Amino acid sequence: MLDIRLIREDAAGVKAALLKKEVDASAAIDDILELDTRRRELIQATEEQKSEQNKVSKQIPAMKKAGEDTTEIMAQMKTLSESIKAQDSALRDVDGALKGLMLGLPNMPDPDLPGGGKENNEELRTFGVPKVFDFEPQNHVDLCTNLGLIDYERGAKIAGSGFWVYRGMGARLEWALLNYFIDTHLGDGYELVLVPHLLNYDAGVTAGQFPKFENDVFLLQHDEGEQKRFLLPTSETALVSLHQNEILTEAELPKKYISYTPCYRREAGSYRADERGMIRGHQFNKVEMVQYTRPEDSDAAFDELVDKAETLVRNLGFHFRTVRLAAGDCSASMARTYDIEIHIPSMEGYKEVSSVSNARDYQARRGMVRFRREETGKPELLHTLNGSGLATSRILPAIVEQNQQADGSVVVPEVLRPYLGGVEVLVKP
Repeated sequence: MLDIRLIREDAAGVKAALLKKEVDASAAIDDILELDTRRRELIQATEEQKSEQNKVSKQIPAMKKAGEDTTEIMAQMKTLSESIKAQDSALRDVDGALKGLMLGLPNMPDPDLPGGGKENNEELRTFGVPKVFDFEPQNHVDLCTNLGLIDYERGAKIAGSGFWVYRGMGARLEWALLNYFIDTHLGDGYELVLVPHLLNYDAGVTAGQFPKFENDVFLLQHDEGEQKRFLLPTSETALVSLHQNEILTEAELPKKYISYTPCYRREAGSYRADERGMIRGHQFNKVEMVQYTRPEDSDAAFDELVDKAETLVRNLGFHFRTVRLAAGDCSASMARTYDIEIHIPSMEGYKEVSSVSNARDYQARRGMVRFRREETGKPELLHTLNGSGLATSRILPAIVEQNQQADGSVVVPEVLRPYLGGVEVLVKP
């Protein structure tokens, strides 16, 4: 959530920044300013009336003791009490409307990001070169099917379109990837956290998923009045909500978490022809990295997360590129995002396997996650950052396509071989 003080002081600047995200928030910000003014007026009026109520209430016992008639003053008190109740009710309405509008505003992009959408994304660097084959290469769907790694047909039979089943060496390869990621992060000092897959609504609000993007997740509510829960779209949603309404010590920062979960997404619309197989689905596995930092440390933390994601991909032997996203291609909650994209030969292009983002204090303000600075003793909002480390549903297709051989077998990346009992090549069973 944005800082209301920033909106009061520089509404034009906030509007211009959000336009870089291709969001015209002019009307919403004008309404916010109007509601904010009304809110402060109501608070002042109510406080004055409550002060008067307290003052007069102290006079009544003395008047009664002196035998004075309190009929008129009691009537005034009744009128004052009714006015205070009406003001409190009006304030609750204004607070609700103001909070709804504030929660609907996206995060402001960092000033150095170009405006517009993905057409303005910038390739920062590449590693390796695209694979060149001296034979007719197969696509990942055929390779995974022929090698018995993935059962697409039975995945669709038991769950529907957009699901698949890992089998045999496919399941072991998936598990090897996850273990490689986790072991690497543990070696870098991250704490492993296994979180619930069903989260409450407040977690979605803190992460910035709700209320605007409710339709992107699988919401669960069986009975009227039952608490809304949803299947987590990424463990980031859980990890950035771990410390809701807490004040951490400065000495605790930075906090560095990783978590493995399946991720559940509602993928609306039809898939493109080149997105067959595992490229886009309703459920996929991912190891997520999250950091909580002091504001002055978040830029360095961002660079660390980008380097970690790049290292994981580079050690798998992939050709990939790192892309800085334009403001309009960053998600609503994020001020800055770099994507690490791997090359998938059959698609003649790149697919994102890690997004590293800095939310600044946007998520922390929504969840009231703060730290107490030692120098001042005062609580401050901290910064939250996240990065995929990594998602597997595009890694596995890249492995089989980039490492395929003329006979249809696939060479296993060296870093994964210890997790597969030394297996070097995947062959048809």
